Amino acid sequence: MKRQRDFGLHLLLAACVASLLVAWFAPVRADTSMPAPAPSATTLVHGLAPLPGGRTVPEAWRPPGAQGDAGPSPVIFPAQRLGLRFDHARHVALGATCATCHDKAKTSRSSADSLLPAGTRCDGCHGTNPRTQTVTAGTESIGACATCHLGYRPEDGQLVLRTSLPRPHLRFDHAVHAERGVDCAACHGAVGSLELATVDQLPRMRACFGCHTADRPNAGKPSRACPTCHLTERDTLLVTSFAEGRLEPPRWLHDAEHGPDWIERHKRIAGDDSRFCASCHAERFCTDCHDGRLRPRQVHPNDFLNMHAIAARQNSPTCTSCHHEQSFCLGCHQRAGVTMSGPLGNIAERGRFHPPPAVWTEGPRGPGHHAWEAERNLNACVSCHTERDCVSCHATAVVGGYGSGSSSGRRTDPHPAGFAARCGRALRQNPRPCLVCHDPADPELASCR
Repeated sequence: MKRQRDFGLHLLLAACVASLLVAWFAPVRADTSMPAPAPSATTLVHGLAPLPGGRTVPEAWRPPGAQGDAGPSPVIFPAQRLGLRFDHARHVALGATCATCHDKAKTSRSSADSLLPAGTRCDGCHGTNPRTQTVTAGTESIGACATCHLGYRPEDGQLVLRTSLPRPHLRFDHAVHAERGVDCAACHGAVGSLELATVDQLPRMRACFGCHTADRPNAGKPSRACPTCHLTERDTLLVTSFAEGRLEPPRWLHDAEHGPDWIERHKRIAGDDSRFCASCHAERFCTDCHDGRLRPRQVHPNDFLNMHAIAARQNSPTCTSCHHEQSFCLGCHQRAGVTMSGPLGNIAERGRFHPPPAVWTEGPRGPGHHAWEAERNLNACVSCHTERDCVSCHATAVVGGYGSGSSSGRRTDPHPAGFAARCGRALRQNPRPCLVCHDPADPELASCR
């Protein structure tokens, strides 16, 4: 009895396996009475992604120039809507080439041309029957509408999700590239190794730029001018504003990325090649800022308020190209108390720029003493004061020096404690500060030599 029961279980198991094998290999007939089941988020649907399982496309299969980027420019290539399932790798394995389906690419002269294969080109292989208004599904599984078209539901009258490939904001001539022997993979990468080809397989400007600027024999001398590929206005300037965003140069192109630091870097780029900037900007764009009609707030670096006096002394015409001395500089100096005239000229009433003398110039050195401030940031001091201002207090009555015969100076010793032990090294490194107060023949210098 036990052997008969085991034999029956084995027979039942064999029957189940056989039925599964028959169901697996049997052709699936198109059933127009029931809608095609919608794939769940966890179910892999063949041909809905570049690689099965949503795997990342290897860098070597992406278009030239795409290594490390996040995709082509969304401003140049507007968002697409792909309503198809398709497996490029399977078609290539069956002997198809790019021209088998995309035959119009060899004769296309405009980027507005649709290079998708006509439906009649698919009918011969898939067994579908094109008619005037509708298409009759084939009798095999590869001819079922839902095999290739997303959103197919028979009760909706065989409506499917439309595929939309908007025109790129670009000029491109497929025919001239084909005539010069440019292979499809040179612009689109290894599409033949993928299933569904997405927007990521579209060309990159870096690769285009590499060919158009290369001096190669038999290359046909492609034009290097920007309007060769980019759309232009009537004044020949490039169109930079689109519904998808603003067209700006990438970092790799002459280091011209318009990032947060562009206001500081643009002078070098414009100085190296002003014609490059003139591709997008008219001369008035530059003169509006440089002539002072516009006043961008990010022109000056951080902490410029403390340093601006140095720049003003070095090149005051640069400052006055935007600022007027009487209406801008004087008013600010009066409000800050850095002035000897005006309604705030009364020193007792106007407040102070520096701390009171008891902290700033007298008493022991502390965090608020001017000696510490000068050591911390001497540039801030010399933005307003000259060397003579320091010498008037620190000079001593030395023959030939600034303090010679001076009775108004405070004769405050500028040397810190213990300076005599290292004055020789300071003199050898830079004698100029010593000669501000000391004559070269001063006997006191002899002890330091």
